[in-house]
Amino acid sequence: MELIDKNYFNGRVDNEQVLLFTLKNKKGMTCQITNFGARIVSLFVSDKNGVFEDIVLGYDSLKEYVSTDELYFGAAIGRYGNRIANGKFSIEGKEYQLAKNNGNHNLHGGNKGFHNVVWKANQIKNNRLELTYFSKDGEEGFPGNLQVKLMYSVLENNTLEIKYEALTDKVTLVNLTHHSYFNLRGIRHNTTIEKHLLTINASTYTPIDEEGIPTGELLSVSDTPFDFTKQKPIGKDIDSLDTQISFGNGYDHNFVLDKNNLKIAARVEEPISGRTLEVFTDEPGIQFYSFNHIKGMHKGKNNIEFFPKSAFCLETQHFPNSPNQPNFPSVVLQPEQKYTSYCGYKFDVTR
Repeated sequence: MELIDKNYFNGRVDNEQVLLFTLKNKKGMTCQITNFGARIVSLFVSDKNGVFEDIVLGYDSLKEYVSTDELYFGAAIGRYGNRIANGKFSIEGKEYQLAKNNGNHNLHGGNKGFHNVVWKANQIKNNRLELTYFSKDGEEGFPGNLQVKLMYSVLENNTLEIKYEALTDKVTLVNLTHHSYFNLRGIRHNTTIEKHLLTINASTYTPIDEEGIPTGELLSVSDTPFDFTKQKPIGKDIDSLDTQISFGNGYDHNFVLDKNNLKIAARVEEPISGRTLEVFTDEPGIQFYSFNHIKGMHKGKNNIEFFPKSAFCLETQHFPNSPNQPNFPSVVLQPEQKYTSYCGYKFDVTR
């Protein structure tokens, strides 16, 4: 298990100190996190033979995260994960304009969302890291001073647990998520994720237009490439002629979870390594992204190449463009409320 040297993340961004933290459990599962963007930069998980490998894409140094084109590797996403159409929304009759950083739309909080700020970090235990960030009223166009707390824990049952909390002093929007890119085979093998076996506990999904914005409908997955109610390879329908697949250039869609309340939202199995991943959440949706929107090959940790379909994201969330779709679950946070959200990535091996 070759961990990233913490000295490569010892630096300053916006005059704030950046560091690298290591969390691990007694079984050997190990996660490295930087407080720049609250990013997971490596995650070592055992395969069926007891071999630990890094299963998340990323870079070797702070410099690369700061200077490389943004793919949100391993980052905390906020204030609003996913897209807001035309970067506009209204609260209590007042319209707000956000940055248009994804064509005509706002994506993942804007030009400098939570993925590009330095969080205050406190490693509570060997397996637990608390990160906090104060987002000022008007930051990236969002109203209200927002105090955010994020807790990463590596549990003894091999779950990477992510807990979010937020408080505001003015009515605002909050939709936080996590953006790790997983390849359960292990990133050093340079394989696609098309043979990974995926199940998503969703009988409906939110279709998108050609710019990635939900139409507002909830469509059945039945008899479509989006039916993962029974386990199937990710690559089985990824190149189909379905209009929705063409709009996403693969999978880049929100699935409406049939059950939340910490039921299994999704499960992934990689047949060669035997590694499995189960995703637990109390969120109503999960975004499945098959890493489609990258041109050519690029190099990350240890000169390892990453390329289209070389990883997947499963982002627990409220739905994209919810502020402009009244039939979607609300993302409005009132000053008297506390925002909470849970995501658990539980790793195991096939028996």
